[in-house]
Amino acid sequence: MGELILTFTGRDAPGITARISRVLTQSNARLSDVEQVVVQGLLTLGFAVETADEAALLKELLFVARELGLSLDFRKPEAAGEDRAQRYALTLIARTLGPADLHVVSGILAAHGANIERIHRLSEGGLACVEFAISLEGEVAALERALLAAAGKGAFDCALQRETLLRRSKRLIVMDMDSTLIRIEVIDELARAHGVGEEVAAITRRAMLGEMDYDRSLRERVALLRGLDARVLYDLADQLPLTEGAETLLRVLKRLGYRTAVISGGFSVAALALKKRLGIDFAWSNTLEIAAGVLTGRVVGPIVNAQRKADLLEELARSENVPLEQVIAIGDGANDLLMLQKAGHGIAFHAKPKLREAADTSISAMGLDAILYLLGITGRDVASLERE
Repeated sequence: MGELILTFTGRDAPGITARISRVLTQSNARLSDVEQVVVQGLLTLGFAVETADEAALLKELLFVARELGLSLDFRKPEAAGEDRAQRYALTLIARTLGPADLHVVSGILAAHGANIERIHRLSEGGLACVEFAISLEGEVAALERALLAAAGKGAFDCALQRETLLRRSKRLIVMDMDSTLIRIEVIDELARAHGVGEEVAAITRRAMLGEMDYDRSLRERVALLRGLDARVLYDLADQLPLTEGAETLLRVLKRLGYRTAVISGGFSVAALALKKRLGIDFAWSNTLEIAAGVLTGRVVGPIVNAQRKADLLEELARSENVPLEQVIAIGDGANDLLMLQKAGHGIAFHAKPKLREAADTSISAMGLDAILYLLGITGRDVASLERE
């Protein structure tokens, strides 16, 4: 039996695959592989076959190709060695992807010995996201560092994930709130309303410099809110500015059966308002004490710090019978680091460099709905759900 690689190219039309496969069937050819791609109406259809009479099969296929208005290229397959490569999905996302972005990313892949096996557009209504199916025999860490550095210099995001069943079967999404699910830091807004914005900001800076731990910094900042009318907090919670793409992300996840949660170092009045507004399943955050209609300047109960966030994520995954490998965590600050590391996939969203480097994926160029692409959900899928 002779082996052939057959590649048909030309304008796509109904019935092409049926017509060619009929010839292969009538010739008693054995089929070992097939792949079809259509880009803007142009077809590329490939077959790997074995046949006892190559000349007769090629003669018939050339006649059929001419009849269908297609070109046919044929060749002998190259000898295949042992395949030790690992498969990865590389998702490239930007407001608008251009040839320069593809050039940068494909150049990095080539430099690290990664082979591009397929490129597939995920976005609708313009080229904003493509997924590369790649294979790599070498060390993936060096490739990840190079891609992260390129994304930091450009106007695109990219995520490299092992191509396994778990990549497309996440079940639980856990999010930070302030500067992640919403565009503001609630404590900063309350401080400004109470006339202590600069004092609160100064404590925040000291905490970021490592001069005090998170628990102490939160207590000191909350203490400055003593006497603030609680109506300010409730009014703010009723009109929280959502991050771009938040509503789409939550709506699609809910339709697909994902469980969702907010685990935040922010405040419960805001977190519970978002839970109700967006249909989020669970919410944990810090509780501000209120007495006689004003804030007392104290936090009630355990503080939701970095370790508490990670513990809550693990407890939630256990109670929902979801393996950690099927959990995504999203956050923007150092307080989210342990939570992101605990999850099967941690996403740094518009985050500082330190968190971006530690996370599995960084999203800085797009809104929260870009995370749907990382799950393999296409723009067409989203549009179809919205129409139902």
